[in-house]
Amino acid sequence: MERLGTGIGWRPAIAEAVEAMAGIEWVEVVAENVCPGHLPDSLRRLRERGVAVVPHGVGLGLGGAERPDPVRLAALAERAEALRSPLVTEHIAFVRAGGERTASRGLEAGHLLPVPRTREGLAVLCENVRIAQDQLPVPLAVENIAALFSWPGEELTEGQFLYELADRTGVRLLIDVANLHTNHVNQGEDPAAALDALPLEALAYVHVAGGFERDGVWHDSHAHPVPEPVLAVLAELASRVRPPGVLLERDERFPSAAELEAEVAKIRRTVAVAGRDRVPVGAGARPGSAPASGAGAATGPVADEAARTRLALGQTALLSALVAGTPAPEGFDRGRLRVQSRMLTAKRGSVVASLAPELEQILGDTYRPRFLRYAAGRPLTGGYRADALAFALHTLREEPPAERAVRRALRDWWIERSGRASLVGRPWARWARVARFALLGR
Repeated sequence: MERLGTGIGWRPAIAEAVEAMAGIEWVEVVAENVCPGHLPDSLRRLRERGVAVVPHGVGLGLGGAERPDPVRLAALAERAEALRSPLVTEHIAFVRAGGERTASRGLEAGHLLPVPRTREGLAVLCENVRIAQDQLPVPLAVENIAALFSWPGEELTEGQFLYELADRTGVRLLIDVANLHTNHVNQGEDPAAALDALPLEALAYVHVAGGFERDGVWHDSHAHPVPEPVLAVLAELASRVRPPGVLLERDERFPSAAELEAEVAKIRRTVAVAGRDRVPVGAGARPGSAPASGAGAATGPVADEAARTRLALGQTALLSALVAGTPAPEGFDRGRLRVQSRMLTAKRGSVVASLAPELEQILGDTYRPRFLRYAAGRPLTGGYRADALAFALHTLREEPPAERAVRRALRDWWIERSGRASLVGRPWARWARVARFALLGR
């Protein structure tokens, strides 16, 4: 595996700080947030300096019941080529459910949700990964996620599940040590045991991130400094193998450039110190077994359509409970599902506010409670931009602000963003606006 070195997640809010940061050898960018034909100037300058840029996908849903969407796969491939990336990465998760297979409406989680660690779930995942590998121009690495809950009837530990995945497909692994810590706190899984079971020779790189604990639940926030327990898991991994790359993830509540640089330096030191007493690569592998790599990977059982349908039904019932208020499926921890449901709604409101900051500016302190009321019983079925427009229209129709100026500002925002602004000035369009907003309420 190509050595990447020490890196940081590139985000527009810290683009200038990242460019000026000493010792940054590579960056990672959220794939869905960049347009291949209009790359940010900062990313272009980094790439011209020889800094590798890796697209990190969040919307493919490789752990879902359906085969990967060819359009999403093509978009990920296009970004890899535009950025001249050495590899692309995605998650071992499902992000949507429902649809034709289950004869129900499609639902979007807006978040990475865990897949069942069962033999059947593994077979579906392996086939989806192979499909993705065939369509991508560079190697694929997949990441373990932070899970707040687990599926009932699981047959494999996290380490076993990841080992089998790499063994059957030859896919590389992106190991998030913060997520291993999260699963330790939330589900009692031993990070060292997970590392012992991993095929570390398949390691592509490592994620490190911060979070916080509240009421016995660890929240993988990507908005806090990296705590010592996460650094301890990183050291445990680095004592086994020299990571080809290590990257700091930070998505919000960004500290100063100096603090970010100090955190990156701390991560670099942790890896260096742990590597002094490193054991040979593969020491944790199963006796008599070595993970496959590339075209020679063992395929294992193939998921049939019945297995995909069973998985689809289970994922749809779970996601419906999380975002549409239906009863929790049998065997799940209902308390954890309630916490996850609140987190999904809060995240949805935050993403809409980041994509359409004018809504929070217009509605002020009432934005959050209004959005929570809107989201209750209205699951995400499309993208966040459509969600922002739907929220604004719902507010104008169902819960119009008392202040005339606020109503007018929200109405004008909706007209402009929904494409109605281009009609302004045409007589028939003016009459249509009058009729429409007579229905909306002034």
